[in-house]
Parts: sequence; structure tokens; C-alpha cells
Amino acid sequence: MWNGKKKALTFSFDDGVTQDKKLIEILNRYGLKATFNLNSGFFGRNGELIRNGVPVRHDKIPKEEIPSVYAGHEIAVHTKTHPFLPNLPDAQIIEEITEDHETLSELIGYKVKGMAYPCGGANHDARVEKLVREQTPCQYARTIASTGGFSLPSDPYAWNPTVYFIDTDLMFALGERFLALKSDEPLLFYIWGHAYELDAWDFWERFEEFCKKISGKGDIFYGTNREVLGI
Repeated sequence: MWNGKKKALTFSFDDGVTQDKKLIEILNRYGLKATFNLNSGFFGRNGELIRNGVPVRHDKIPKEEIPSVYAGHEIAVHTKTHPFLPNLPDAQIIEEITEDHETLSELIGYKVKGMAYPCGGANHDARVEKLVREQTPCQYARTIASTGGFSLPSDPYAWNPTVYFIDTDLMFALGERFLALKSDEPLLFYIWGHAYELDAWDFWERFEEFCKKISGKGDIFYGTNREVLGI
């Protein structure tokens, strides 16, 4: 399925924050690929938030830096202004997604294929999924409902990842299991998060340790979200 390989690994990170630069250095060092979900309405905006009880920077990468920062990885939609989509009327949901899609596609020089639903909790529902599927250009949409498993998505518009990377011990345990598995069916290990959380939990070194451990395996395909879907 993936150049003859039965296993694949992909990452997905949200918000387009400046910590992505350091994260990408780590990914590149180990030959790993990720999809970065960006809010085009917030390019260059500075901010701070509290995560894990500590203040962390939430500064967005400026528009002019986007193509170079994310070169070699995938850019995808995260809506223009990061609203909670289930609370919006249909027309506004479509506008948030399509405007972000158009801006990002023009900026990076290729048609964006996918998205990640913004906000926490139940950040999408059947109505939102239907609108994304039928009235936007997006061909997949990632949720935040981690499965702990390695199945391919049964519905690409409700694509549940394997693990949220702040659950570090679980991520490592799943990594060990994934490396050991042999299967005739395709297996996908999908990790998601936000790069600023590496500051909040102070696990840059731990994350790099994971990347080193999971990388360079001849039976694993390392790709972006769109690459593992083959779109």
C-alpha cells in the first residue's frame, strides 16, 4: 500500500505556532513527516496561553515565512479564525473552511487537501462533517478523539488519530507495540498535538527520543496525512 510497506507513521500539529520551527528541525533530523493545520486569519499574531499550569507563548508564524518553514511537510486547513464549528450556521462553517483553504493554497502553491477540526471537546458533529464533505474542497478532516489503535480511517471526514502526544508514556508504549507488529493488513500510527505543548510539559528531549526510536525502519512508510491517504 505504501511503496509495498504495510505500516505507516504520520504526525499532525495544529495552530501554526513558532515552536513548529524547532519541531520541524527534529522531524527533519529523523526523516519524519507531518501535516500542519493553520489558521490563515491569525498569521503573525502574538499571544500567550496557560497549558499544564504554566504560561507558554502562542505566537503565530508570519505569512511570509509559511512556505519556507513548512517546506517538505503538508499544510492543511484549521479554519480561518479557529471557531467552535458546531455552534456556527452552515454558511459560516463553509466560509471559515473555504477561505482558509483558498488562502493557504495560494500561499504555498498547491491545492490543500485536508483539515483538522479546531477547538477541544466535541469539536465536530454529523452536520459539520456533512458540510465539509459536500461543500468544501477538503478531502479529509482530523478529529481529536484518539483511538489507541492503528486502523485506517473508516470515514476520512471523521479521522481519529492514534494518540495525543502529551500522553507521552502511552505514545511510547504504542510505539513499542507498533514497531513489533507484523500484519498482512495496513497499520497506521497517527500522532497529533500542538508544538507549544512541548514547552508546557518540557518534553522536547523526550519527543526527540521518541522520534529517534520510531524512525529509520525499513518496514514503515513515513508520510504526511495526505501521503498516507494517497491523495
